[in-house]
Amino acid sequence: MSHDLAALFDPDGIIITGVSNHPGKFGFVTLHNILASGYRGRIFPVGREPGDALGQAVLGSIDDVPDGAADLIFICTPQAINEDLLRAAAAKGVTAAFFAAAGYREAGAAGAEAERRLVALAEELGVAVAGPNGQGVVSTPSRMCAQIVAPYAPPGRIAVASQSGNFVSSFLNLARHTGVGISRAVAAGNAAVLGIADYLEWFADDPATDVCLVYMESVDAGHKLFERLRAVSERKPIVLVKGGASDAGARAAASHTGALATDDSVFDGMCRQAGVLRARDVEEAFETAATLATQPLPQGNRVVVVTTVGGWGVAAVDAMTPTRLSAGPLPADLHAAIDELLPPRWSKNNPIDMAGGETRDTVPEILKLAASHPEVDSVLFLGLGIQSNTAAMMREGPFYPDHGLERIVDFHERQDTRYAQAAAEIASATGTPVLMATELANARPDNPGPAAARAAGVMCHASAGRAIRSLDLVTRYGRWRRARGR
Repeated sequence: MSHDLAALFDPDGIIITGVSNHPGKFGFVTLHNILASGYRGRIFPVGREPGDALGQAVLGSIDDVPDGAADLIFICTPQAINEDLLRAAAAKGVTAAFFAAAGYREAGAAGAEAERRLVALAEELGVAVAGPNGQGVVSTPSRMCAQIVAPYAPPGRIAVASQSGNFVSSFLNLARHTGVGISRAVAAGNAAVLGIADYLEWFADDPATDVCLVYMESVDAGHKLFERLRAVSERKPIVLVKGGASDAGARAAASHTGALATDDSVFDGMCRQAGVLRARDVEEAFETAATLATQPLPQGNRVVVVTTVGGWGVAAVDAMTPTRLSAGPLPADLHAAIDELLPPRWSKNNPIDMAGGETRDTVPEILKLAASHPEVDSVLFLGLGIQSNTAAMMREGPFYPDHGLERIVDFHERQDTRYAQAAAEIASATGTPVLMATELANARPDNPGPAAARAAGVMCHASAGRAIRSLDLVTRYGRWRRARGR
């Protein structure tokens, strides 16, 4: 049975069950989060005791909801009463349901039987059921945060589907931290009706989404699943991180969702064949998806590293060793053009170590020269924020703003803001990815360099190694697509 998930991600109206005035209950939290995110559709809280919650009238029954006024129901009530609630909602015109309720397959034999009944009922009613045992669904185009926890992420182009609700939260937290936003996010829970592939197929047609980001623990119908993933990959990239890769992790996954993980080496090979980018952990998965969402796709593996000091460039080249990325010699004409901009002490090689020779315009000019060159496929800029870090110490010291410090502090901070903006603009103008990396993205996120990247919604990596690992996966995806003539 195929499902149109528009009512799940872009509902006109939402029924929420289990709503009370208790701020620790899931129904209350869900109502709060939907209201706090600015959802503009109609909201119908339903609880055992009619009254008021967060300024909303609480209905005593789904029967009190006007016909056709809601197309999504969010279920926070105990498993024993939920089948009746779903029937009542379907009679009112609801076509999608999210089950935050637990007590299904993950709870043992009785729960598994309840889940089988839920699947049969969903098919009978023609309702697209997400969950059960799920955290929620987020849709920034609809300004909807229908979930039992926080946070709500900024809008962006990454869609998340996860078999763990906690990792939905992880991805949303990283989106808030980096400024690289989310279009949709859903916790699949037990995936009784809708599985990961169902969400990805819908994301493939979603005009609000450019990249799919997945956390997966179990695999059902493996060959068919990867056929579906390959079809999505041919249209939009999929970045995936898998739990249960080890024997111990597989046992933990089974207790989490009641499903068994698959053999990891087989899974890895199927990902490569399907064009799915498998990341090692959640941070790498998000950063790779964020790179895909904010950068052009590289046309090859030739990388130029631009750095304000030599050590960072060495670290970047070291990080390329296990990859197919290459920091080869600079083309002669690019070398000559850069030689005109920097003092004689520059490295005269790739990495381009400016050796402290940058002036007001040097960084943007060199980034543009490198990104514009036909023999360069990607550029990595290291050193963003270093001037502002010096400015921060001056600003925080006992002599500011006198002795000319106010003027130089302002200059340093404007420069780093300009560098971040220039990197984003040059990537867009040239079609060549220009990645940025600095530990200040984590250590001092208020630094004007990474702050400007975040404000622009562009990924700024916390180290050269992390940028290279993301770039390697992104470059692999470009190579996979080109091999298929896409």
